[in-house]
Amino acid sequence: MKAIRVHETGGPEVMKLEEVADPIAGAGEVLVRVRAAGVNPVDTYMRSGTQGRTPALPYTPGTDGAGIIEAVGPGVDGVACGDRVYFSGTASMGYTGAYAEKAVCRANQVHGLAASLSFGQGAAVGVPYATAHRALFGRAQSRPGETVLVHGGSGGVGVAAIQLARAHGMTVYATAGTGRGLALETAQGATRVFDHTSPSYLAEIFSATSGRGVDVIIEMLANINLDKDLGLLALRGRVVVVGSRGRVDIDPRQTMGRDAAVLGMTLGNVPPPEMAQIHADLAAGLGDGTLTPAVGREFPLHQAPDAHRAVMEPGAFGKIVLVA
Repeated sequence: MKAIRVHETGGPEVMKLEEVADPIAGAGEVLVRVRAAGVNPVDTYMRSGTQGRTPALPYTPGTDGAGIIEAVGPGVDGVACGDRVYFSGTASMGYTGAYAEKAVCRANQVHGLAASLSFGQGAAVGVPYATAHRALFGRAQSRPGETVLVHGGSGGVGVAAIQLARAHGMTVYATAGTGRGLALETAQGATRVFDHTSPSYLAEIFSATSGRGVDVIIEMLANINLDKDLGLLALRGRVVVVGSRGRVDIDPRQTMGRDAAVLGMTLGNVPPPEMAQIHADLAAGLGDGTLTPAVGREFPLHQAPDAHRAVMEPGAFGKIVLVA
């Protein structure tokens, strides 16, 4: 099969399309013929080796994907060859990553893909929707009736957060830096959208709440926005840091009078039972059409370097996927 391989850390050009042996599903595993693989910012961090999370070299990147089950290993129940699935992880980080024509996954990493969704949309579920779900409900403990600000809502996680918050009865505000991004957020159900390149956007958000502030902020770029976020919070407001690309100075006094909280998260800390609950909830929303992943761009597998450049560019618009 063909797969993207990384033999050394560095820029996007270190990813090479190579011919490798087909992986084999072992006990408790399934072999998926990958039709689409999701591209996430964390994939670029691992490739570059700048954040200490690079697998043993060489490796195949990618954790998200969608396709068709091609083989089922011993001890696997509930799935069968020919099933359409999305997956949220692979059995062995490195050799069987998602940037390939085939990947081996543990049985608990594959989930049924509704017939109404494309494989590209399926590849947009694993990391973005699980991240948004845990940020909103696992960390922030968001509740119906609260106001949620998705700060940078036009990318994969942002779209997921908008849809999930809307579906659970929250007022949803979102920001983006382009007209196209703002239009996407509105289409996904955001109540109000704000251009975060405007000098007055923070005042506009605060005014939209009649001076009360927002209850929850889902923050995609904390190194730029965290100090600003603290000034937007309502009493007992919470900021969940989903992404950051560096350090930031904040004024801690902004948290004191509000009894506010800054919460971090990573999917790597989610225990399997909680992850199963997350995907059970997501499956319900994907099945009834409440949740509909938005794919912004598709690249062929051999253009993985271009996809890595694109996912780090400003002006996010939906999910970026590789098509195998």
